[in-house]
Amino acid sequence: MAGKEAPPAPAAPPSDRKARGARVWEEAQNPPKRVRGSEVEEQPRKLPKRKIVLLMAYSGKGYHGMQGVSAAGQVVSLKVWLIDGLLDKINSHLPSHIRVLGLKRVTGGFNSKNRCDARTYFYMLPTFAFAHKDRDVQDETYRLSAETLQQVNRLLACYKGTHNFHNFTSQKGPREPSARRYVLEMYCEPPFEREGLEFAVIKVKGQSFMMHQIRKMVGLVVAIVKGYAPESVLERSWGEEKVDVPKAPGLGLVLERVHFETYNQRFGGDGLHEPLDWAQEEAQVAAFKEQHIYPTIISTERHERSMAQWLSTLPVHDFSATALAASAAADPSSMDGSDQDTD
Repeated sequence: MAGKEAPPAPAAPPSDRKARGARVWEEAQNPPKRVRGSEVEEQPRKLPKRKIVLLMAYSGKGYHGMQGVSAAGQVVSLKVWLIDGLLDKINSHLPSHIRVLGLKRVTGGFNSKNRCDARTYFYMLPTFAFAHKDRDVQDETYRLSAETLQQVNRLLACYKGTHNFHNFTSQKGPREPSARRYVLEMYCEPPFEREGLEFAVIKVKGQSFMMHQIRKMVGLVVAIVKGYAPESVLERSWGEEKVDVPKAPGLGLVLERVHFETYNQRFGGDGLHEPLDWAQEEAQVAAFKEQHIYPTIISTERHERSMAQWLSTLPVHDFSATALAASAAADPSSMDGSDQDTD
């Protein structure tokens, strides 16, 4: 009848709604072709992202992040579109002291932090750090003797194995399981000269390291070699009592390599993925160290004298044994600390 609204159309059956929903989904996934003149033009489709890892190197001077030290072989995982010339495009937006050196495809669930089996750091220092305490604190004429190098390596080898490193970090109690860390190797390489000053590189490989652990490991050995602390302090530092362990400057600490042995054994030879060993990039890594990391450490040491200033503080450290604080002994919970695992 005139003046009355038409009755609403009956609701579409569920099957029709599903069909219409499917058509909408297909249209969204496959956008319609556009007509340009007499030609039919396909709309571009987005490429799927792939999981990759990037091998990165950066000088810590003027850079903050990712553990706060320089790196010659940091590895990060992410998803990207694998476009042509990806590495060159990334590096074109970076300063010269931050470089992406390599790229590899990895499994979809790969996580560079969680899959890591071990890390290798090196600590570069002027060899006058090992001169006896009776000599000048910054004697640039000092040269490391074969006998002293042998002593240094004998002491560094004591760190190998599993020990309680609660004295080598802050806010870790002696009874915390996370204070126990496994060191695979630690040694000092033969010295070399740069700009009239002799340097040496200490390398350490471990499953994981706590905040300041490596710097304190180096600092305690330096204190022993210089004659400020007895060798027995090493053994005491792994016990429950509190030991005063000096922390070497952060300048010379560099992340050299991240190890993925378990991943390589499982996926490195499956025919689909490459092993994460970066053998082809070693020349680039060595060149980056020579061009950016070593010069930064050397020039900063010469201008800021960080090692010489730190060495002058060693006499104020008390390396004699001290008993656990009475309050801590009475209340074991007060010895709990942070669970941050990084250096």
